[in-house]
Amino acid sequence: MTHDKIDTCGFDIPDELTEQAPVLDILYQDEHLVAVHKPAGLFVHRSYLDRHEKYFALQLVRDQIGQYVYPLHRLDRPTSGVLLFALSKEVARIMGEQFSENRIHKTYISICRGFTPEGGIIDYPLKEKLDKLGDKFVSENKPAQQAVSGYETLAQATLPIALGKFPTVRYSLVKLKPKTGRRHQLRRHMAHLRHPMLGDINYGDNKQNPFFGEHFGFRRLMLHAWQLEFVHPVTRQRVNIRAPLDDQWQHVLTSLQWQNPDDGCPDICR
Repeated sequence: MTHDKIDTCGFDIPDELTEQAPVLDILYQDEHLVAVHKPAGLFVHRSYLDRHEKYFALQLVRDQIGQYVYPLHRLDRPTSGVLLFALSKEVARIMGEQFSENRIHKTYISICRGFTPEGGIIDYPLKEKLDKLGDKFVSENKPAQQAVSGYETLAQATLPIALGKFPTVRYSLVKLKPKTGRRHQLRRHMAHLRHPMLGDINYGDNKQNPFFGEHFGFRRLMLHAWQLEFVHPVTRQRVNIRAPLDDQWQHVLTSLQWQNPDDGCPDICR
């Protein structure tokens, strides 16, 4: 995410993130791991980008459960969904290996511009996105890295409203599964397909984004980390954690007459 845009991120920050400490929904907890539902608009942890921010997921989770937590992965500030922490250094080390070896199975839900194809694999290398400060010692001449994402179109809808040179507005509900973990990989891959995510101010459509916000009444990146599946580092049992879609997502799904992906989905390990 570029720094000239990160303070606003192109979406409305919920009042609860600016007025009082939010209580995050705990999706999974045992003596080794805890997973929460991170809302859009919340940073995972402190960084040089957050000088105006008051709350962070890491500190909120720590205070809620009363012990130190170790972040295992990141979600961009505008992305909502499952966020996983370890409760010890050893578990963090083991889980870090699973993440680095792409043995954690991630599933995202997104709304994209236009009618996406039925599904497939996006195998499109990406140049590393460098932070101006955090990556100032990293060479800008690094070659593009392998980046692979699977996608499946779940639903499509048309609004009979002219926008720009098009007589209608078309959207697709897409399930995404990254096979690698590059920065902004899913957002960049969908933009590469010419079907950028709604609300994406870095790679999206500067006509569709304002229209979407005005039509549905809120502005945010329509990308949700829906599910994490992995082998538990201690019990060796398979764990599947899902973050249900929030009220803003439900509003869009209802308006477009789309079935909620949560409906009919079996309950997951808690």
